[in-house]
Amino acid sequence: MDSFYQALQLSFSVSAIGAVGLGTLIGLIFGAIPGLTFTVALALALPITFGMDAVAATGLLLGTYIGGMTGGSVSAILLGIPGTPSSAATVLDGYPLTRQGRASIALGTAVIVSTMGGLFSLVVMMVSVNIVSQIAIKFGPAEIFALVLFGMSTICGLSGKSMIKGLIAGALGLMVMTIGIDQIDGVNRMTFGSVNMLQGVNLLVAMIGLFAVPFIIDAFARYARGDKTLNLTGSLKAELPSFGILKANSWLIARCSAIGTAIGAIPGTGGAIAAFLAYDHARRFSGNPDRFGNGSIEGVIAPETANNAVTGGTLIPLLSLGIPGDPATAIVLAGLMVHGIIPGPAMFMNSAVEVYGIYIEVVLAYLFVLALQLLGIRLFVYVLRVPQHLLALVILVLCVVGSYSVRNSVFDIYTMAVIGVMAWGLIRLGIPITPVILGMVLGPTLENEFRTAMALSDGDWDIFYTSPVALAFFGFAALIVVLQSLSGIRLRRNAKLAEKSNA
Repeated sequence: MDSFYQALQLSFSVSAIGAVGLGTLIGLIFGAIPGLTFTVALALALPITFGMDAVAATGLLLGTYIGGMTGGSVSAILLGIPGTPSSAATVLDGYPLTRQGRASIALGTAVIVSTMGGLFSLVVMMVSVNIVSQIAIKFGPAEIFALVLFGMSTICGLSGKSMIKGLIAGALGLMVMTIGIDQIDGVNRMTFGSVNMLQGVNLLVAMIGLFAVPFIIDAFARYARGDKTLNLTGSLKAELPSFGILKANSWLIARCSAIGTAIGAIPGTGGAIAAFLAYDHARRFSGNPDRFGNGSIEGVIAPETANNAVTGGTLIPLLSLGIPGDPATAIVLAGLMVHGIIPGPAMFMNSAVEVYGIYIEVVLAYLFVLALQLLGIRLFVYVLRVPQHLLALVILVLCVVGSYSVRNSVFDIYTMAVIGVMAWGLIRLGIPITPVILGMVLGPTLENEFRTAMALSDGDWDIFYTSPVALAFFGFAALIVVLQSLSGIRLRRNAKLAEKSNA
């Protein structure tokens, strides 16, 4: 208990609270601007921590990480452009809610469930860090491949009315992410002799193009036709979800928190995978699945709860084993080591004060996120009062700057534009964009883990069907495909019967 009281005193010092607050604000700003992710914010914040004490330094880094994860929902809901890959699933229902004039309630709901998901994962981390980390570390390449394949099976449920079009879209996403130099063999793939294409397509650049460019094209087209701009502001007060909404969705929040924590504890996964799995889970078990994609509040609750629950999940292998789950936690790991905090089994004995400090600072970071987001909702929603053609012009500038800043590459700007125009064309053809995103998010992990597993087994396929965990995920994926296929057949049959009865 002495270590806890000491950590409490250090964490509530002026310098520590100020560091957490500053980090949270930086993370929110970087997360909300497409292209400026919280990973970039962490990289910029790391040198600032060198002159701080250990508790304040970890507070700045954790605040930036948590604030950035939450901040991506702002642009996702208001503009339909995810600030981070983890908020891509939030666009599917968050932006339709904005178009219905319910932006405030969508933002308020997102920040409340984000806080709940993050605190849930913190509790899980505190009580089961050793147990969960030991389970997560047993996930080898074969198990992670099976898990990601299970995630890919959700394409069937996100394909809209045509599963064929959904599969085409998913295949396009997989193809786009194969462009560049193969990370394992070093072979050029789909570069067509272009030196610029050797760098491949960055996921964030592609997502900016997929979401932002169609919005820009449509906004300019409406302005050219003289169409009246829609009023999307709705209420300009900071609306919070009612107790009834939270109570009705409490079981969904708990399930999605568990999904996010579990996915975060597995190195090599991340918030985007957790968000899409949670979204598909919510849609699949909803009493009104047809509302998803058209402004369902459940479609905001599920991904925002899951992607913020990832924050606590990723800290489980980081603290107990010293294994970062993604680039962001790798920077956090570097910050800890700079200040003499060595993650691993001995950390809880050698740095007990710092461990308790991390727990307290995560809570403080989420309280800062809650306060800053609620105070900012009124200001955020005012963005929607700007005429859409002017807003599109601002977004265009931000997209160009954001795309360039990812890798300081002018070619990424062209890549963003080309992918955006292609996305606009796909939308016009009735091909859904969500499976494209899913293919892009999951494709690299799917390929790398499959090839790593085959390399470890010397090309023996036994590595996949001798693992009970992998077999379980393969079974779940097959079950989803079968159930979704049967559901599609039943819907088409009912539609034909309805046509006959009307005739």
